[in-house]
Amino acid sequence: MINQPNKILVVDDDEVILETITEYLEQKNFKVVPVDNGLDALKMFETGNGGFDLLITDLVMPSIGGVAIISIVKKKYPQVPIIAITGWGEHPETLAREVEADFVLEKPFKLDEINRIIQNLLS
Repeated sequence: MINQPNKILVVDDDEVILETITEYLEQKNFKVVPVDNGLDALKMFETGNGGFDLLITDLVMPSIGGVAIISIVKKKYPQVPIIAITGWGEHPETLAREVEADFVLEKPFKLDEINRIIQNLLS
């Protein structure tokens, strides 16, 4: 059987961050699905065409934020590791831990750092 690349859903309302993470992870041989809002992210999980191995989500976004996404995904798919990314300091980080994000990464971060965290979570 051929080894399929891990499938990662990346959610961020900042287009530059979304593109940067997506391009970097694709270079690392991950299959990446970029989404720019929380509602579409939840739809990706709900429609069953998800099958995601990992979720990376920004915490602060319009309409549905990362905290809500993490909470919903953890309830329905507890086996999916989640990395929360934030540029908002202490408060969202505490929330992310409360809803059980597996890792909280503060912006700005180095791309090799996110790759290292992904490798640890998927191994």
